[in-house]
Amino acid sequence: MEIKGKKISIIGAVRSGIGAARLSKKLGAVPFVSDSGSEEKLKTSIALFESEGIDFELGGHSERVYECDLIITSPGVPTDSVVLKNAAARKIKIISEVEFASWFCKGGIIAITGTNGKTTTTALMNHTLNECGIKSYSAGNIGNAFSDIVLDVKEDQFVALETSSFQLDFTEKFKPFFSIILNITPDHMDRYENKLEKYIASKIKITAYQDESNFFLFNADDINTSRTMQNRRVQKLSFSLTKEVPAGAFVRNGKMFFAWFGALEEVCPVTDLFIKGEHNVANALAVLAVAKTLNLPNLKIRGAFQSFHGVEHRIEFVRELNGVEYYNDSKATNVDSVVVALKSFEKPIYLILGGKDKGNDYSQIESLISRHVKKIYAIGVSAEKVKSFFESIVETEIKNSLEECVESAMLQALPGSVVLLSPACASFDMFTDYEHRGRVFKKAVNNL
Repeated sequence: MEIKGKKISIIGAVRSGIGAARLSKKLGAVPFVSDSGSEEKLKTSIALFESEGIDFELGGHSERVYECDLIITSPGVPTDSVVLKNAAARKIKIISEVEFASWFCKGGIIAITGTNGKTTTTALMNHTLNECGIKSYSAGNIGNAFSDIVLDVKEDQFVALETSSFQLDFTEKFKPFFSIILNITPDHMDRYENKLEKYIASKIKITAYQDESNFFLFNADDINTSRTMQNRRVQKLSFSLTKEVPAGAFVRNGKMFFAWFGALEEVCPVTDLFIKGEHNVANALAVLAVAKTLNLPNLKIRGAFQSFHGVEHRIEFVRELNGVEYYNDSKATNVDSVVVALKSFEKPIYLILGGKDKGNDYSQIESLISRHVKKIYAIGVSAEKVKSFFESIVETEIKNSLEECVESAMLQALPGSVVLLSPACASFDMFTDYEHRGRVFKKAVNNL
């Protein structure tokens, strides 16, 4: 779509919306940003819009939203929101910020999605490419909005793009060079009417518009991913922790291999990977498959794996105080992520759980909680649900803030234990995003 001179309405005034507004203005369009949030919550956005001469409205969506040629929606806006339903009824074209930015990307897009592991894999992908001498940017759900960096990307460069199901919902021609699905387990069921098939369909859109010139990489160990792979024109690769694959990456006898239809190459031992845990080996296999498809040298891949120390907010060590270790796992916005976190510790855990529940089934972690957790501090709008489910299993107490949780844990946790923020919920009830939640937790811990 030629956007110069077009009126573009942007729904949502945080990171994605800001990026889309700035990009559309740079390209000669007329952006208008609309958000239902309050001025108090959006002070930073207001200052930016005013400094750059971008029109906006807050506290609701007026009729002006529909006076446009195109609507760009942010991932936090539900697909069934009134503003998007009204726009659809008026036959206004609606796309996501990721779709919009992709129209102007000259480099190769490596789009990464999955229920868990997206952030770590995106960061490791970006790190590995740069360490191997290929200029890469990271964007999407990680750090920068895609729109903020897309004009910087040259033809021989790449973008490692963390892509959520929400961002994929409103794609229509999104065509990455590589698309990757790490795994699919139930998540965001509140947004997808408690129907796993709808969530899967959203994830699969990452490869829907690819063709024979593109690559699709999927987790061969994940049934929800594997069963959707038939009848796709794209070149297919896979990765596996449990079996050898014909094209892609796998583990054999503690070593990572790359296979390409009969050719087999040993790349590095699993122990080269600095970040620990089976889930991170799977993430690294995805990165390895892409790196080897791009013919990157084994020695540099090994060096990248050794020098990558993980990402903020994902089982991130904050500090030790009086023999108690504090970990920030704010990125754990679903139950499966909490499973990974709980399995990462042998020590007793004081767990902070709760937020904006997405239809969680806490029975998935019931046995792990019983074995590993000494106490739960329940927070957010799901606090009552958390308390009612777990109070018969482990001591559970409702707290009003992360600061209260941290202060109580300091008084109650014994030396040799862990205080873990791994909330299993979205953050939007109390915070701007999971990063904001993680920063508040770390500040509270460091203030002890």
